[in-house]
Amino acid sequence: MIEALGSLSAFDRAVQAAALSRADSAAPVQKSAFAGAAALAGGIPAAPSAAPTDFGDIMAQLATSVRNDVRAGEAASIAGIQGRATTQQVVEAVMSAEQSLQTAVAIRDKVVAAYLELSRMAI
Repeated sequence: MIEALGSLSAFDRAVQAAALSRADSAAPVQKSAFAGAAALAGGIPAAPSAAPTDFGDIMAQLATSVRNDVRAGEAASIAGIQGRATTQQVVEAVMSAEQSLQTAVAIRDKVVAAYLELSRMAI
C-alpha cells in the first residue's frame, strides 16, 4: 500500500498536466450539465467562482477527490495498525474510500460505454 502512495504523486502530475493542456483548447460547457456527476463525486465544491466549466476539469476534480479519499483510508488503516486510530475511525475512512472508488469506477464504465457507442455509429 505504501508503494502505491508514491505512484499516486505521478498520477497527480499527469492530471495537472492534462488539465493545463486542455485549458486553452476546451470550449466552456454549462455547469448544470454536469451537476449530476458533481453530486456523485461527493467532494466537489459547489462554489460558483471556483467551479469547473468543462467535463475534463470535473473529471480531474473527481480523480483528485477519489485519490484523496483512498489516501485517507490507507492512512487511517496504517494508523489503526499502529494503534493511533480507533476501529470506528478506520472503518469509516475505509468505507468512504471504497464508496469513492466505486463511484469513480461506475463513472468510468459509463464514459467507456458512451465512447464505444459513439465509435459504433455510422458516419
